[in-house]
Amino acid sequence: MAIGILEVMLGNAKGLGCSDFFGGMDPYVLVQYKSQEHKSSVARVEGKTSVWNEKIAVKVEYPGADEHYKLILKIMDKDTFSADDFIGQVTIYIRDLLAQGVDNGTAELPSQKYSVVTADQSYLGEVQVALTFTAKVPEEIDMEEVGGWRQSDY
Repeated sequence: MAIGILEVMLGNAKGLGCSDFFGGMDPYVLVQYKSQEHKSSVARVEGKTSVWNEKIAVKVEYPGADEHYKLILKIMDKDTFSADDFIGQVTIYIRDLLAQGVDNGTAELPSQKYSVVTADQSYLGEVQVALTFTAKVPEEIDMEEVGGWRQSDY
């Protein structure tokens, strides 16, 4: 089994629609991989077109205990006086990326657009994301590098 770091580079989002009755939307992204979850910064009052340009590192194992190699990006709208609203999500299957990274030491998916799917399975805009997986021996993993992740509450 190989262990490594998956770097998720969140670029921007377009066409997200607006979930707020008053004012603009404040979107952020929950990056979920298996039991890990990391929250991006909030793109304040950017609404339908949001920019993060933020890198999030996730610790991954390949092959893992199960066959679920899905990276889920949940786009949420930050609300002050009520629960945050779910806008939509992107699911990226990364099994091939991890396998290539284990074979070559590193692998990447260049920046590309992924369609955002809403709760009713319709499409709502897109998110620009790039992925890089770097295989490492466990002693080489700097926990500061993957800092910020925690066990999911879901």
